[in-house]
Amino acid sequence: VQLVESGGGLVQAGGSLRLACVASGRTFSYYAMGWFRQAPAKEREFVATIHWSGRATDYADSVKGRFTISRDNAKNTVYLQMNSLKPEDTAVYYCAKSMYSSVIQREYDYWGQGTQVTVSS
Repeated sequence: VQLVESGGGLVQAGGSLRLACVASGRTFSYYAMGWFRQAPAKEREFVATIHWSGRATDYADSVKGRFTISRDNAKNTVYLQMNSLKPEDTAVYYCAKSMYSSVIQREYDYWGQGTQVTVSS
């Protein structure tokens, strides 16, 4: 399985970005998917996760109400819509695959290379 993120960039505070993560392989619809992020000098942290069916999602408290995770199994793609961005959202964002929706990083076995999101004040 290969995961490739895109959609990062530089945006002003209050703006929006949509990240995408495309997965290789035919079994994408069997996996839960997650988004994590790592800010400079900080540990990587959970952002959002989505059940393989797309029917269940979970978010970190810091992004609830601002970020939305979704997936299109026909396109092998998971998205992260980020609205009302804040400077503290600046980080490298990673998508990852897991057998089960989880907030725990070690339960994800494949990771993308990451995409940089920078929010200016």
